[in-house]
Amino acid sequence: MAEFTHFNKYGKGHMVDVSAKDETVRVAKAVGSIKVNSEILSKIESSNIKKGDVLSVAQIAGIMGAKKTSDIIPMCHNLNLHGVDLNFDIDKESLTIHIEAVVKTVGKTGVEMEALTAVSVAALTIYDMCKAVDKSMEIGEIKLIEKTGGKSGHYKREA
Repeated sequence: MAEFTHFNKYGKGHMVDVSAKDETVRVAKAVGSIKVNSEILSKIESSNIKKGDVLSVAQIAGIMGAKKTSDIIPMCHNLNLHGVDLNFDIDKESLTIHIEAVVKTVGKTGVEMEALTAVSVAALTIYDMCKAVDKSMEIGEIKLIEKTGGKSGHYKREA
């Protein structure tokens, strides 16, 4: 297991210096889900939530979340993102909306946190837009699925 790198020689937190790293293409994919009730799912599918088109707003919110990751995660570097995409898959049987985010850049550090933040913000947006109907929604299973680029190379979560 690698050592934690976010501590200076005095044991205090610091942002890691990545200036000596090579710039590489970096891509990260994260997923998550939100479990809703049948009424919410029906209202989302028929665009009948009073606050608007839930999945369109959640998609934009997820993109904005990825772009603002360094503002809310203290040790994250401010990155120039080259692409952010979110996809939603509705599972009617389990009443679950699955969320996938893919984030891409060319840089000296990865975009895993940006992908995870995009999924998280999208799920929170769905919750916010639907909470008037039912507050018992459950956000869960937010995780990194895959990342490429950089010194540590390719990572893919095993099933």
